[in-house]
Amino acid sequence: MTDLLPILEARNLSKHFAARPGFGQTATVKAVDNVSLAIRRGETLALVGESGCGKSTTGRLLLRLIEPTSGQVLYKGEDLSGLNHRAMLAHRRDLQIIFQDPFGSLNPRLSVGAIIREPLDIHGIGDRASRRARVEELLRLVGLSPQQMARYPHEFSGGQRQRIGIARALALEPQVLICDEPVSALDVSIQAQIINLMQDLQQRLGLTYLFISHNLSVVRQIADRVAVMYLGQIVETGATDDLFRRPQHPYTQALLSALPQPDPDRHRARIVLKGDVPSPFSPPSGCRFHTRCPVAMPMCSQQEPELRLVAEHQSAACHLAGR
Repeated sequence: MTDLLPILEARNLSKHFAARPGFGQTATVKAVDNVSLAIRRGETLALVGESGCGKSTTGRLLLRLIEPTSGQVLYKGEDLSGLNHRAMLAHRRDLQIIFQDPFGSLNPRLSVGAIIREPLDIHGIGDRASRRARVEELLRLVGLSPQQMARYPHEFSGGQRQRIGIARALALEPQVLICDEPVSALDVSIQAQIINLMQDLQQRLGLTYLFISHNLSVVRQIADRVAVMYLGQIVETGATDDLFRRPQHPYTQALLSALPQPDPDRHRARIVLKGDVPSPFSPPSGCRFHTRCPVAMPMCSQQEPELRLVAEHQSAACHLAGR
């Protein structure tokens, strides 16, 4: 059951990186540019888009794993942006992350028990016996055996390693999980198991998810709402069913047209976008999608569209949407 008030919110969030594209030049990469989104308590908000569009950077900004260039991150209405390390530490128990790579995110020199116990050690929670009991509880919770806690990450399959990562993320009893493509490195059959586990944990523990993914089939199964990102900006948001049935932004329409059609007797008109994604060093003027948009108008290259309500439960940053 979701709460109408956001538990985690980004307001005009931006992250610009200084880079050297070559020949001694310096430039600014606008990885995330003026992004605003809100996640309600108990819901799953999916953040989707092509690789390199800024999804993972947005997730890390929300956790303050990297610092924003500008904008605010609010947790339960409190601005996290100006908090020092000590003040932020109290919120880190509530805000955790599941990483994309289930092997690279686990320390190969630590046993599974030590990996899951590490957050408890860092925050000084409980004594030795209670921490061990908590690790055993977490292993059972994610479908593993406490007898496996002395083993090391390389002794587990990819799906099992991701379960270990989930157990570690749950160790401090968080309220919000940033799930950074948590199933993209797994086989399809294992993906389904992990998605089912995450949905079950959400119901049992009252978790809130930001689910970052480029797999729209997975997103349709797990998400309550979807935010579509293109070249560092949010171009459309909406309830999952509404967005999949009636996408308002041309970029969203193109993404959904690429979904496989399970019925061989039905054919979906594929929208093939022209050209490549523009360079984040110098994004196009006006609407950033206009260089690839099949319905672009002259004004699209001159005036940047605002993200506005264009249908019930749907917003889009497009001059033509909703007209």
